Amino acid sequence: MTVLPRIEAFARDLEAIRHDLHAHPEIGFEEHRTSAIVAEALEGMGAIVHRGVGGTGVVALIEGKRPGARRIGLRADMDALPMDEETNLPYRSTVPGRFHGCGHDGHTTMLLGAARYLAETRDFAGTAVCIFQPAEEGLGGARAMLADGLFERFPCDEVYGLHNAPQYALGQVAVFPGKAMAGATFFDIHIRGRGAHGAQPHNSKDAVLIATMLAQNLQSVVSRNVTPMEPAVLSITRIESGSAYNVIPAEAKMSGTLRYFDDGVRDLMHERIEKIAEGMALGFEVEIAVDLRPIFTVLDNAGEQTAYLQEAAAEIVGTDGVLTARKPVTGSEDFADMLQAVPGAYCWVGHGGDVPVHNPAFVLDDAILPIGASVLARIVEKRLAA
Repeated sequence: MTVLPRIEAFARDLEAIRHDLHAHPEIGFEEHRTSAIVAEALEGMGAIVHRGVGGTGVVALIEGKRPGARRIGLRADMDALPMDEETNLPYRSTVPGRFHGCGHDGHTTMLLGAARYLAETRDFAGTAVCIFQPAEEGLGGARAMLADGLFERFPCDEVYGLHNAPQYALGQVAVFPGKAMAGATFFDIHIRGRGAHGAQPHNSKDAVLIATMLAQNLQSVVSRNVTPMEPAVLSITRIESGSAYNVIPAEAKMSGTLRYFDDGVRDLMHERIEKIAEGMALGFEVEIAVDLRPIFTVLDNAGEQTAYLQEAAAEIVGTDGVLTARKPVTGSEDFADMLQAVPGAYCWVGHGGDVPVHNPAFVLDDAILPIGASVLARIVEKRLAA
């Protein structure tokens, strides 16, 4: 593995930045402190900085020392998760109910490291566009930046992103072409029946009973409607109802998520959920309202840009360290929306560990920081070499 020497030289600075961000996590569209730190650091590097893009997003332009019209985008997400941290790190979260449990503090730091290197060397022809995105965790930060004219205001010929990966060893980078991460829909279902005394269920239209039956029936959508040749997931993650032991509640609410790699499968799942709910509402003489919200697009890596990213990563972690076998992930990532607008690719940078992301005990290995920063910097140098 050959981390860029200049980045290796300021690796301790990167650790300090990440530890500070980790100790002060902010969730989506509330990243005011984070974005201010990012913007001030970029301004100190001599980058041209634009704040408030898509809410709390930051975009920085770094010009190469040789003239060139091409622009390469590099993107990192900044938001934390609304959960408590259960680690004993000396720099653990100081904010109750807020935790960088997905490693976005590391992603932000890696892009800052790449930006510092590129601003110091400027050994390229054209412009590096550094995109620091808010609200990746299901709140539509990428769409907010796009709606704010991200690529109209800051055009990019290609765009690249990355994510930490505890499932891969330190020094491994996974990137492959095609559909790499699932699209996702979040859903809420509201059942309105009729309440009654718990000892007199015949006077009710039992929302709890209907909710449990609906939950089971919805599982048939994947097992009996979606072809087994197409991966799909339907998970009910929350059911809420009731307030007492002896009261049959009039209402129940359930929520969950769908995952899919094909828009046709998404549409089929949406249709079947609505039809099943409609049928149960008719059969039990209740009201069932279904709200389906497609939150994430399928992340589709462009073939050409994937090859470029593989080449750049190989220069940092070696050819053996680049994993190219297709292993689509049922998790979702709103960088997919940027890839719908501009060709590009997304990779995973390994750091080892037995605790997955979104777990209160998740720990990001600082050793990943100069690796990710080097990969991002190298892709700019290679794509803007001419």
